[in-house]
This record gives sequence, C-alpha cells and structure tokens, in this order.
Amino acid sequence: MDQVAVVIGGGQTLGAYLCEGLAEAGYRVAIADLNIQNARRVADTINSRYGEGRAAGFEADATKEASVVALAAAVDETFGRSDLLLYSAGVARAAPITEFGLSDFDLSLQVNLVGYFLCAREFSKLMIRDGIKGRIIQINSKSGKVGSKHNSGYSAAKFGGVGLTQSLALDLAEYGITVHSLMLGNLLKSPMFQSLLPQYAEKLGIEPEEVEQHYIDKVPLKRGCDYQDVLNVLLFYASDKAAYCTGQSVNITGGQVMF
Repeated sequence: MDQVAVVIGGGQTLGAYLCEGLAEAGYRVAIADLNIQNARRVADTINSRYGEGRAAGFEADATKEASVVALAAAVDETFGRSDLLLYSAGVARAAPITEFGLSDFDLSLQVNLVGYFLCAREFSKLMIRDGIKGRIIQINSKSGKVGSKHNSGYSAAKFGGVGLTQSLALDLAEYGITVHSLMLGNLLKSPMFQSLLPQYAEKLGIEPEEVEQHYIDKVPLKRGCDYQDVLNVLLFYASDKAAYCTGQSVNITGGQVMF
C-alpha cells in the first residue's frame, strides 16, 4: 500500500495505538504531536516492526495556524501525498459550570475543535490537489451527542465537531473525500479518563475506585470502550468499503448512545 495516514495527536495513548494499527494495515504513517519526542518514539517503533520509512514523527501544535500549515508542507515533502487524516488530539477539563474557568473552556475549544478545523482545511487541500478521494476522520466522543455534567467545555467542543464534520462532508463530497466523527464511549483505562477519577468521584458522591464500575453499569454491553474497538471502526471508514458513507457520527459506545 502506498497510502499515507496523517495522525494528529499520535504520540501517545489512543493516538499511538491507532498509528501502529494503521501501519499494520499497510499505511505509511505521519505522526504529528505537540511532543516531538513522543512522535518520534512511535515512528521508531513502527519502523522497527515494518521497515524503515514506514513512519515519521513531526512536531505540531494543532491550535496554531502557522504550525498546521508547516506540518502539511513537511508531510507533503516527506511522503508526497496524504490519503487519510485522523484527528486524535484532545483534552478534557472537569468542573461544575460555576467553577469552570474561561481558560479551560477555551483550551477545550482550541484543541478539540479549532485544531480539527485547521488540520482538515490544510490536508484536504493536498487531497484535492492530487485528486485523492481521501478520508478525514475525527476522534470524537459520546459527549458530542449528549451533554456531560461538569464537562461543559469538552462537550461543547465535541458537539461542534459533529457540525464541522457534516459541513466538511458537504464541502468535500464533490472531490470524493469523505468525513466522519467516531463517537467513543468511555475509554476507562485511558490516561485521560484515569486522570479525571477524583473529579468524577466527587461529582457522583462515590469513591474513586468505584467510578469505573459506575460507568460500566451505564453500558448495555457492560464494558468500557477499548482502543481496539476504535481501530476496528476506523479501518472500516478509512476503507473503500465505506466509500458511500460521509458526514456520519458513528457511535462506538456499547449501546449507551444509539442516535
């Protein structure tokens, strides 16, 4: 496969897992992250497993226009094409609305929404230039479909991502470029979720060690969302098998959200 996947936020956790899964599926992978050491480490792992030149790490701040423009140019120079853009950068801050700081709210919007816009804009230009019927996929959340208590900034940004995905899909349909959001359930073992356990425990009035089970009990399939669940759906919507689908917000929630 000659196709190139560009993963924003690919230097750790879910993003790194998806980079390795895409490499295993045959993609060459451009790994962009705010932390260049993390990006290079993931790239080195992929190259050691699948051969030199299969991956490269890039430093980028998705919230800064000049950085995203430079990233697109660097990926283009290194790989010569972009077939799949995966926006996996994200951040969450938890607090009651009466205590939610403007800086935290703005950070949520910048990382979860503005960065997605900038990256989609710049990499769609490359796809259009080369006549590539590419794929743009955003890692979103069930919080982009249902409000989330004490997570107003995150939920607002994720709801915005759904609207942006639909608008991008309409803009890019004439070029054969499809756009989707993957609406994840709770990644209970992820560092992001684990970091919020004290706040969630306070919100729910339970002990931190009880939080995971509380969220599992909400899921009809009775488990959290795993990284592999995300990769499975990602590979389908990245493939030609999903060529007639665009603008969708795809639930990966174990039945917790069904619309």
